[in-house]
Order: sequence, then structure tokens, then C-alpha cells
Amino acid sequence: MQYDGLTKGIAAVFGVLTVVLTAVGVLVNPAVLFLALMFGASTYFMYYHLSGKMAARLYERVERQAAQNTGNARRGGFGAGPREEWEPPRDGRRARRSRATQGGQRRRQGRQRQRRQTAGGRQRRQRVQSSGPSPAEAYQRLGVDPDADQGTIKRAYREKVKEVHPDTDSGSEAEFKQVQAAYETLTDD
Repeated sequence: MQYDGLTKGIAAVFGVLTVVLTAVGVLVNPAVLFLALMFGASTYFMYYHLSGKMAARLYERVERQAAQNTGNARRGGFGAGPREEWEPPRDGRRARRSRATQGGQRRRQGRQRQRRQTAGGRQRRQRVQSSGPSPAEAYQRLGVDPDADQGTIKRAYREKVKEVHPDTDSGSEAEFKQVQAAYETLTDD
């Protein structure tokens, strides 16, 4: 998962708070034990989630329900049941393997983020070129300057679409698709 490290950190802090509050509750004021109980329960649920037991239990419940629905469908009941053999998206081995490769992915993402930083300190999304127009062609097609902001690009796109939309008299489907491709190339969406 994307936030496993953060969840582990929060669980560790809650665990330490549980121990400290338990000690304070026993030595000073028993009313503090209620807080220790709350932090302890939170720590347990985070551990339960991180260990994968929560997901496994959820998948077992879904499989039982699917099997039950399949049985109902065979007896003429409601529900189509599964159309093919269903496997949960993660098993223990795949989850461990994916966690091991996440470190490398995070390092790559960090390097990409550093490359995307502009001189002004703002981050600009790196545009992946596909079969669409180049950014220079896209700016030209929409009739905006290369230093135009997102609002200007959006306004120019809307005006251009009104001119070339296939439902208008002077419109063309090919031009409309070109304007759409130019807009998709220039937007951060």
C-alpha cells in the first residue's frame, strides 16, 4: 500500500503512548487508563491492517458470499454469482514482493520529482508524450503563448472547440480531435 510506512510510524507512536499512559494510569490516576485503552485499540487495529489479516478476512468473506450466491443461482435463487474463478488481488507472496520493490519505486519517483522542479520552485507535471502533438504544436493549435497559465489554456480550448465542433456549420471532427489532443497535451489533469 502507498501509506504503509506512515501507518507503521503512527502505530509505533500509538504503541508508545499506550505504554506511557498505562504506566501513568497505574501510578498516578486510574482515569488515564481509558486513554491508554483507546490508544491500545488503535494500535491493534493498525497492526491488524498492516499484517494483512484484515484484507485476508475481507477476501474470505467475499469468497463465502460468492459461493453462497452461486449456490442460490443453481437452486434458482437470485444473483448470478461469479462468472469465473476469482482470486484475491494479493496473496502473501505478492504483497511481500511488492513491498520489496516499493523502495526502488519511491527513489525513482523522488528523482523524477526533483527533475520536474522549475526555477521558480513550483513543480510542473512531466508530460508523457504519446501519439498526440508536441507541446509547441499544441500551443500553436490553441493559439496561446508557451508561457500561458492553465486558465488561459482552458479558455482558449473552449473558444476553439466552439469553432471546430462537428455540430457547428464550419466544424470538423478531425479538427475537433486535434484541438482535444492539444488541450490534453497542455493540461495537468
